[in-house]
Amino acid sequence: MVQIVGERVSKGDAIVDYEDKVFEDIQAEPGEQAWILMHTVPFEGSVGLVNMLTVTRINRKGFDTHLVLYGPGSLMASATRGYPKVGDEPFPGAMSYNRQLQTFMDEGGHVYACRFSAAALYGMREIDMMEGVRPINPLDVLDAVLTARRAGALVMQTWTV
Repeated sequence: MVQIVGERVSKGDAIVDYEDKVFEDIQAEPGEQAWILMHTVPFEGSVGLVNMLTVTRINRKGFDTHLVLYGPGSLMASATRGYPKVGDEPFPGAMSYNRQLQTFMDEGGHVYACRFSAAALYGMREIDMMEGVRPINPLDVLDAVLTARRAGALVMQTWTV
């Protein structure tokens, strides 16, 4: 039988060197932009939430930061989430998308959501989107990328199916 050598860890113990940072902590130069595009299903994995945490971190580094939600990603901007009533959190984390998007917008980030995917695919009206989210035409998704390209911006695009 295999014998495990060592002591059991306790709550609060570090099991990795979390203080060792390898790369320079880069901050935005004045006028630099970041455009993050997400095509992902809310709650189908960690991608959506991790990307929202990343976009918030990019914004805090001083970038003029834009988040474009399209396809199923537009559902992340739903203002009608909750159970049994709108805004209620039936389980821990159920409102995490709304909270993180609100934090991002409160800190100056720009959020856009495709009105085609919202309405045609999911039956979500523009009025059902969180306040501060700007509905966009589906043709704007490509033009957002081209706008970012012209600006020499950082661009991150993520897809999940």
